[in-house]
Amino acid sequence: MIVSFLFFLLLFVVIGVSSARKSRGTRQDYYLASSSISPALVGLSAVATNNSGYMFIGVIGYTYATGLASIWLMLGWIVGDFLASTFVHRRLRTATELSGEVSYAGVLSNWYNNGKQDSLQRIIGLISLVFLLAYASAQLVAGGKALHVLFDWPIWAGAVIGAVLVAVYCIAGGIRASIWTDAAQSVVMIVAMAILLFVATSSLGGIDASISQMNAVDGFLDWFPKDLALPGLAGGVLFAISWAFAGFSVIGQPHIMVRFMTLTSNKKMNQARLWYYLWFTAFYAMATGVGLLSRIYLANDGSFDAELALPTMALELLSPVFVGLVLAGIFAATMSTADSLVLSCSAAITHDLLPHKVENTFLLKAATLLITLVALLWALVNGQSVFSLVILAWSGLASAFAPLLIVLSLGGKPGQKLSILAVLTGLSVAMIWRYLGWHGAVYEGMAGIITGLIILTLPLLINKKYKIEASL
Repeated sequence: MIVSFLFFLLLFVVIGVSSARKSRGTRQDYYLASSSISPALVGLSAVATNNSGYMFIGVIGYTYATGLASIWLMLGWIVGDFLASTFVHRRLRTATELSGEVSYAGVLSNWYNNGKQDSLQRIIGLISLVFLLAYASAQLVAGGKALHVLFDWPIWAGAVIGAVLVAVYCIAGGIRASIWTDAAQSVVMIVAMAILLFVATSSLGGIDASISQMNAVDGFLDWFPKDLALPGLAGGVLFAISWAFAGFSVIGQPHIMVRFMTLTSNKKMNQARLWYYLWFTAFYAMATGVGLLSRIYLANDGSFDAELALPTMALELLSPVFVGLVLAGIFAATMSTADSLVLSCSAAITHDLLPHKVENTFLLKAATLLITLVALLWALVNGQSVFSLVILAWSGLASAFAPLLIVLSLGGKPGQKLSILAVLTGLSVAMIWRYLGWHGAVYEGMAGIITGLIILTLPLLINKKYKIEASL
C-alpha cells in the first residue's frame, strides 16, 4: 500500500520537476506558461484543479450524509459551469493576450487596456490572496485526513507532505509544472474512483442489490433534501438553481480560470472545453455513486466523520496495492488544486499587490514558497470541515469576481469605482448570507452574484433609458 502510494507521489514530482526544462525564465512563463499549453492539458488540468480534495473528501462526505438528493449538486454544478463557459472562457483568453497581464486580477482590471485601474487590481488581488489561502489550507487538510485513515498518521503529517511536494515542483516549473502534474493526477483520480465504484458495487451483488440496500435507509433515496426553504418540488428546484450558481461560480475562481488563460490559441478553446466537461462529468458521476455506496458499508452512528467515508471504504474493500492507488488519487486531487492556489496567491502578491511588479524569477519562486508555508500553517490550525471551508472560499471569490467578469465578457465597460463597489458588495452579501445561516436554504454565492450584477448593470440601464428619452 505504501509502496504504490509513494510510487505515484514520486511520479508526480518527476513530471513536475521535468517541466523546468521548458522554462523560459520570465514572469509570463512562470505564471502563464507563455500561453503555450495544448487543449488536452488545459482541460485535464482544469478538471483536476476544480475537483480537488473537495470531491474526494467533501462531496462524498456530503453524499454519505444526504443521500440521492446530493445529485442536484452535480447536475446544478455542471450545468452552471457549462453555461458560464460558453461566453466567458474565450473572451477571457482574448483579454489576457491583449492586456499583456499575467494574473486574473490584472486581466479583469485592464480588460480593454485603456488605462490603469490599480486600485481595482489591488483589491481583487487582496481578496484572491485571502480566500485562495483558505482554500489551499483546506486541500492540505483533506490530504492529511486521508493519510490519517489509511496509515494512522497524524493529520498534520499529510498536510506537511502535500505542502513539500507542491513547493518542490511549483518552484521548479511554475504553472507549467502545475498543469503537467494536474494532467497526470486527473488520470490517477478517475482510475482510482472507477476501481472503487466497481469493487463496491460488485461486493454488494450488483447495481440492483445496491439500490435495494440503499432503499432500506430511511429517506436516503429521496429526490430532495430535508429542511429546505420551501417544501416539495419548489424547494428542490430552488436548491438545484442555487447549486447551478455554484457551478456558474467557476468563472470567479482565479486558480481555475488561469488554466484557460494559458491555452495556446483561442481557436482551440472548444477542444479544451470538450476535454474538461467529458472528464468532469464522468468523475463527478462516479464520485456521487461512491458516496451513495459508502452509506451502505459504513454505519452512520452519529460519531463517524462523513468526510472520511472514501478512504475508510477503500481500506475495507481494496487490496493494499489499490488502496495505495486510491490514496494517491486523493492526494493527487488535493495537490492539483493546492499548487494552482499557491501560484495564484503568488501572482496576487508579486503582480497585483506590490507597487512594482516583480520580474525576477528568484523572487517569484520565493513568493511561492512563502505562500506554501502560510497555507500549511493555516491547515495546521484549521478547525473547519473541508466541505465548509471550500464552499466559503468558492462563494466568496465568485460573489466578488463573477459579476464583473460577466459584464466585461458581454461588452460592458464599468468604471473603476463602480467595479470596486460591485466586488465588495457582492462579497459582503455572500458572507453575511452565510453568517446568518441562510446558506442552508440557498447557496450564498447566488445572492452575492445577483447583487453584484445588479450594481454593475443598473447604472448602465438607467443611463441607456436617459439617452433614449433625450433622443425623443
